[in-house]
Amino acid sequence: MSSLRFKLNTPLNPHAPETSKLEELQKSFLETINREDIGFYHLTNKGHFIDKTLNVCEKIKHKKNFIQIGIGGSALGPQLLVSSLSKSKDKNFYLIDNTDSDYISDILDGIDIQDSIFYVVSKSGGTAETIAGFITVRNLLLAKGISESNIGEFFIFCTDPENGQLRKYVNQHQYTSLEIPSNIGGRFSILTPVGLLPAAFMGVNIKELYEGANEIKQEIENTSLDENSLFLLSEKILSLKESLPQTVFMPYSSKLKDLSAWFIQLWAESLGKNGKGLTPIPAYGATDQHSQMQLFMEGPNDKLIMLLHLENKNENYSLDGFDELESAKKLSSYSMNELLEAEFLGTLKALAENSRNVIDIRMETLNERNLAKILMFLQCLTVTVGISMNINPFDQPGVEKGKIYAFEYLNSLRK
Repeated sequence: MSSLRFKLNTPLNPHAPETSKLEELQKSFLETINREDIGFYHLTNKGHFIDKTLNVCEKIKHKKNFIQIGIGGSALGPQLLVSSLSKSKDKNFYLIDNTDSDYISDILDGIDIQDSIFYVVSKSGGTAETIAGFITVRNLLLAKGISESNIGEFFIFCTDPENGQLRKYVNQHQYTSLEIPSNIGGRFSILTPVGLLPAAFMGVNIKELYEGANEIKQEIENTSLDENSLFLLSEKILSLKESLPQTVFMPYSSKLKDLSAWFIQLWAESLGKNGKGLTPIPAYGATDQHSQMQLFMEGPNDKLIMLLHLENKNENYSLDGFDELESAKKLSSYSMNELLEAEFLGTLKALAENSRNVIDIRMETLNERNLAKILMFLQCLTVTVGISMNINPFDQPGVEKGKIYAFEYLNSLRK
């Protein structure tokens, strides 16, 4: 049995998909992932990214603080890997992922600069927010007496292997750097050195990440179409896209809360084009049972709800030993994990009774292999749905237009 399982409850379209449609999805997917300009799928076949990352990590292992300077996929992916899998108790991970001076000040004022490494991540090297963060940190280091000749000791860069202004700058000064492959965009970069270096620094076994990604790829490639979760799920989403224009992603795990945030970017930026798209809604259980679930349960039936349950956890707490409250007596025979599982199953049953459309996802345990499986699966799902909607899931023209107007405004300030 796979450590990642999917079950669909879609009352708006309960019929099994036609084999011809599944074959068409499979054909389109395979053609796409085998294009030279699409690199995320075959990335994990290449061990040199692991080796290069571990070599760099060895050089900075004496540092206490790792501060990633990036935005979008250069921040959401690393944050997810660290928050869900970090095993380090004596190191810290921070993100400078916004041009908010108060937020940046809180980070920089609270760390020992001498005991810190800054990871500047931008594929193009022209991302305004990232470069602004780099300038801010660089100026701070100089103000604290770090010389120009030694400033490179505090930075590692991750950018395109050959092109772009940041690559030119790094090569000119011979700074330590890693690569974002030219054929992988930011929201698909979590398993490149973008995410691998902070993960490795924080004690994550990045070799196991690649093993897990490769395992789910084998399942995708070798499972028969009538049992293949990727193509069955893709076809169901496509058949429901008009009646269910919104997608809720709700893991029942605080350690997987950032998985929801990562998925939101992947789904929104990949599919939201040409007047089309499936609007993603982030949530996590059981917290959002007390906020958004009322809407999901009894509001407009226009959402495909993905619930993810983590079946086994490393820790647990007994709920017995206190009987002064009637509510406590009801819980006394159970554990914290049993309560969370009951909340998940109760929500699942209630949604079904309300004819809500649900994808029930089960992850056996949270570890590197299993997290990488869901990451690779969700990337493949996004690509399959995108190309079937006649959308290019790999560009983001709407984002680029906003950048142009932002710089127009900045230029107007100095006229």
